[in-house]
Amino acid sequence: MPVWTTDQAGPFQTVPYPGQSWASQGQPQRQPHESMRQGTAKLFTLFWPANGELRTKGVTSCTNAVLHGWLKQELSAILAQLPKPATPLSAAASKALWATRTAGLTRYPTLPAEPAEPRLLLVLDNLAGHLTPAFVLWLFEHGIIPLYTPLGGSWLNRAESIQRILERRALAGQHLQSPTEIIEWLEAATRGWNRQPTPFIWGGKRAARRSRSPNPSSPPFCATPQAH
Repeated sequence: MPVWTTDQAGPFQTVPYPGQSWASQGQPQRQPHESMRQGTAKLFTLFWPANGELRTKGVTSCTNAVLHGWLKQELSAILAQLPKPATPLSAAASKALWATRTAGLTRYPTLPAEPAEPRLLLVLDNLAGHLTPAFVLWLFEHGIIPLYTPLGGSWLNRAESIQRILERRALAGQHLQSPTEIIEWLEAATRGWNRQPTPFIWGGKRAARRSRSPNPSSPPFCATPQAH
């Protein structure tokens, strides 16, 4: 059963971000000491650690309606790509499988009378928007088992790790002037990552990342924001 992780990164402000950048020869790197607040941006993230596939969307508003709409759209697309079960489970077998996946929980979720066959595990944090009954019921109805990270256990959610990589690649050394620019650069970093995705391995060495890539000879992990 595939395991996906999700999280929301940000807010990202329109301020100079420290990091390496080009500078004139013989001149130190300089950044403005003042910046204007032009709003903020956030980044929705879905990450498949097994093969490195990454799905993101930059937004300036993070209401439940926006978050749930994006998650439902992307998760539906992911489910559509999964192979259909050769032999559908009976209702009793499906309930038994759900029971094994929710064993040990202090608060046991109320499942639908006829739960869908489990097809995907989704790791997410305890954000209030992830706990709304309507959203959780939608997950159950589509065979998605939510796995919530415990308090202080955000490191278990690999979406947070990939978000730090995206932020560094997109924003380090930059001073973007609007939330729209920030979103363009973050989504460009996502496209660059997906050109050469690498899986996550517990205890893996950073130097071995390139050797795990399915296409180590492809261009670097960067991408240029698309022109409008």
